[in-house]
This record gives sequence, structure tokens and C-alpha cells, in this order.
Amino acid sequence: MNKITAAITAVGGYVPEDVLTNKMLEEMVETNDEWITTRTGIKERRILKDPNKGTSYLGIQAAKDLINKTGLDPKEIDMVILASATPDMPVAATGVHVASEIGAINAFSYDLQAACSGFLYAMSTGAAYIESGRYKKVLVIGADKMSSIIDYTDRTTCIIFGDGAGAVLMEPNEEGYGLQDEILRSDSIGRDSLRIEAGGSLLPPSEETIAKKLHYVKQDGKTVFKYAVSNMSGVSAQIMERNNLTNEDVDWLIAHQANKRIIGATASRMGVEDEKVLMNIERYGNTTSATLPLLLSDYEKKFKKGDNLIFASFGGGFTWGATYLKWAYNS
Repeated sequence: MNKITAAITAVGGYVPEDVLTNKMLEEMVETNDEWITTRTGIKERRILKDPNKGTSYLGIQAAKDLINKTGLDPKEIDMVILASATPDMPVAATGVHVASEIGAINAFSYDLQAACSGFLYAMSTGAAYIESGRYKKVLVIGADKMSSIIDYTDRTTCIIFGDGAGAVLMEPNEEGYGLQDEILRSDSIGRDSLRIEAGGSLLPPSEETIAKKLHYVKQDGKTVFKYAVSNMSGVSAQIMERNNLTNEDVDWLIAHQANKRIIGATASRMGVEDEKVLMNIERYGNTTSATLPLLLSDYEKKFKKGDNLIFASFGGGFTWGATYLKWAYNS
């Protein structure tokens, strides 16, 4: 009997209609288009403006996109993992609501939080369920409404983040395609460098926390940049070496869309040519858990069966990792 691997067999994506451009941000904070573009590579980002819609809405739309494209019967889905740093609410898992709303009535579901590495961690978890032989169809979703936790008077964060969602279906494969290897890491050295200080058990909500804007993302940009470049590029090069992959063997780099310079440094460390580096950061900014599946959704037509994909991410915590996956179908 051949070894069971977990392959991606379908993808979907969704971004809201409303666009927040660099020019619009110039009217909101002291910044300019040239500064943002030069340092981040971002030109615009999508914002879910409806106050009655949260991360679950984004995840539902991405899942529906996948279902509509493939004709998948939601009742066949065994489980749903939602990677998100912005759940609808602290209690009552957002993934459960997403599963119910898409008609995945036979699935169990839960949320996974690892900041910007959430989707990579969730994909690893989904693969483990598939490889166990106990589940056949696992839907992994990355979704974040980052605009709900951003202070739009803070120019260090408001220029970076956007809203969006992406989804992949993982199924068993016995042909050798799918997830081949992974290196996942974490270190709390970055606990204070990228965080939301209030709202948890350590510092519950109060009039004081609201007045001090402690429910918004705060970031020490220089520290995060330094660790992101070192760690994300390091594990990406390491996974190539461990699997005897040369730069010629790598067909596509699927890197977290946080900063164009970080992506460039990772590609350079791997020796991967620019044309193999997929990017949509210019249009979406950093959508946190959604960046990796949104890349797959945007560039799905480029992938061929047997292509070697290297995923790489870095997020708050710190969390980071790299995954080597063989694409399982011709799009």
C-alpha cells in the first residue's frame, strides 16, 4: 500500500470590494504613496466596511468560491480548520459558524491562532488528519478582518494590513503529491514586538484599555523586520537543503505577504528567480492568515501537476515556518 500524503485539490479566495489606497491614507495619517511603496511594496488594500460582517463572512465567501468552482458537496467535508487572528468573538469558535453556513453539516470545526503563520500551521494540522487515514476531506481556511484591530491614526500599522480570506481543500493522495516536508518554529522572544495588549485574560477590557487604544495592533517594525528576514529565509533555505532541492527544482515560492523586502530577502537566500516569486501584496497588503491561500487562489492557473511549491511565513509570537508541497493537479 502506497503512503498517504495530503494534497491540495481545490482552492478559493475572497477579498472585499472596498479599496483603501495609499493616496487615501495620505489624507488620514502623515505618510505618502512613495514612502509606503518603497518600504512595503503595498499600493492598496481591501477593507470589509460593513460593521455587521466579521471574519466569518470572509471565510464563508472564500469557502463558497471553492465549492462553486469544484461542485464539491459540503456534506462530504469531514472537518473545517479556520486560521485567524481576528475571530468574530472570543468565545464561540468562528470556524464552527463558517462550517454551518456553508452546509458542512457533517464536519467538526475549530479555530487556530498563530498570527501570520496561522494558515501554514493549519495546513500542517489538516495534513496530519488526512495522513492518519481517519478523514478524507479537510477544508483549511485563512481569514482575517484586520481592519477591525487597526488604529487608523497609527501610521506604523495602518499602511500594512488589509482584509481577505482564502481556502484550500486537502485530500488523500497515493501518487506522491501533496505535502512532502515542513519546518515549523516559534519563539516568545517576539511577544512584545507585535501584539494586541488588551482584551485577553491578562488585561481584560476596561474603560482604561479602550481609552489607551490597547485593543489595536502595536508593532516594533524594526525588530519584526529583522527577525522575519532571518527566520523566514532561514527555514526556507533549510527545507530546500533537507529535501535536496536546488533553485532550479523550486517552481514557485508562496511567501507570506507582509513586506516586499522580506519576500525578496527570502527568495535571494533560496536562490529563486523573481519570476518564481508570487506576489499580490501590492493589491491586498498583509491579510495575515489569508495571504498564503489568496496567493494560491490568484495564481492557481499557473500551477501544473508535480510543481514544487515552497510556502514560507512569519508572524507575531514569534511564529514562522516553511513547507514543501508537490502540486497535485493541472488547473
